[in-house]
Amino acid sequence: MKTAAGLHAIGEHLSAGGIVILSGDALREGDLDFAMAASRVTAEAINFMARHGRGLICLGLTQERAAELGITLQNRGTTADSGRPFGVSIEAKHGVDTGISAHDRAHTIAVAMASDARAGDLVSPGHVFPLIAHPGGVEARLSTLEAGIALCRNFGLGDGVVLCAILRADGTMARVEDMAEFAGAHATPIVDITALVGG
Repeated sequence: MKTAAGLHAIGEHLSAGGIVILSGDALREGDLDFAMAASRVTAEAINFMARHGRGLICLGLTQERAAELGITLQNRGTTADSGRPFGVSIEAKHGVDTGISAHDRAHTIAVAMASDARAGDLVSPGHVFPLIAHPGGVEARLSTLEAGIALCRNFGLGDGVVLCAILRADGTMARVEDMAEFAGAHATPIVDITALVGG
């Protein structure tokens, strides 16, 4: 698997609650995402993504997990070419204040990822934005959503991934060449998701 770090190192990094940068999304013209295992989410990680990523923070889920939580697609018709299949936004029913703080969003994600989580544990609308993955995985849709879930599953980290699109300081979309120095400074591996296809 050709990545900016070895497969084993990436697994250890994600297992320890680390964040990676996913590149190679075939549907979004080179856009990048921060990604981490949803089962390892913390307020500090959400704050990191919000500060350095600047994009929308989303919770990627398998179709099965979304169904268990009663999360349905916002639009049951067509989706945009970007392939962002948004579910209805969610919030933890209990344990949040305004819902938008890093703590509150991390709590909502933790509630959604709990082994005994049910639809009644969440309310809508909220400040966490689910994405519902294609059941065919990266072989069917080469996007950071399916790739992030595949990585988490491969390392036994559950069926959910937290994603945040990465923008430059001027508000335009970041590219791989923009992130090399950042990745080194923040110990954030860059993972080319095309390496997951056929693996």
